[in-house]
Amino acid sequence: MAYLLVLLAAILWGTTGTAQSFFEGSAHPLSIGAFRLAIGGFSLLIFVLATKKLSVQTIPWPAALLSALSMALFQPLFFSSVQLTGIAIGTVVAIGSAPVLTGMIEWVALKKKPDRVWVIATMLALIGCVLLFANRGQQLVDPVGIAMALGAGFSFAVYALVSKTVLKSMETVSAVAVIFSLSACCLLPFLLFFDLSYVTVPGNLSILIYLGIGATSLSYILFSFGLKQIPSSSAVTLSLAEPLTAAILGVLVVGEVLSALSWSGVGLLLCGILVLTIGKRQRLTAPQGLN
Repeated sequence: MAYLLVLLAAILWGTTGTAQSFFEGSAHPLSIGAFRLAIGGFSLLIFVLATKKLSVQTIPWPAALLSALSMALFQPLFFSSVQLTGIAIGTVVAIGSAPVLTGMIEWVALKKKPDRVWVIATMLALIGCVLLFANRGQQLVDPVGIAMALGAGFSFAVYALVSKTVLKSMETVSAVAVIFSLSACCLLPFLLFFDLSYVTVPGNLSILIYLGIGATSLSYILFSFGLKQIPSSSAVTLSLAEPLTAAILGVLVVGEVLSALSWSGVGLLLCGILVLTIGKRQRLTAPQGLN
């Protein structure tokens, strides 16, 4: 069940690109990211405060602040990398590096050696991710852009690892509310540098609300419930369902056309996700003493 929750979260994340394609006028992705975190975080914070489900004394502040900072850093690093080195390379490096970096951090810092199921699933998913974006966008390898993409992947890896500490001390919804409200506070100053007139368009506002509630607060609640029960490395590998969902929605809703190479990437991504979910479930349900 935990793997399914994380997978559902990644599917919700994958709807963001399709949702943003319906915006009227121009909107900078970083301003959208700031609004997403603010709407998602502050709405949850109001809810947990109104229902008296939040106790300030239970907040592990160092871990909560580091989780919020890592999520806030992910936004500008990712969008800057995409601008510098193109959508294809920026997305592959940022999203593809996160599972590997998470596994490495778990191995080095937490002494949790990656198991064979995770390694096979992650390799299949990473190759699939590369093939999915192989023929898209400008193929410009900018060293600064690559560094920012790796920084984005590292930021998400840190969030997945450190937020587990917060989830051990707090109820899931309260933890997500605190982390994303703090993260929104880090990004809100960026809104001073962008044209925000697009927010006044009724249709755009409804899309922002969906991105904040559905693709942020709800998705990260699902992710956090699953993260409580499975390794961070497995959760981040499952997050590769995000570009998979985005690609499929791009075909079905936006009318994009995928090449045969990209479709083979879709197949490998699906194989990686199936290997991870089925393989881990079989290990959990296997009788004690069997390997």
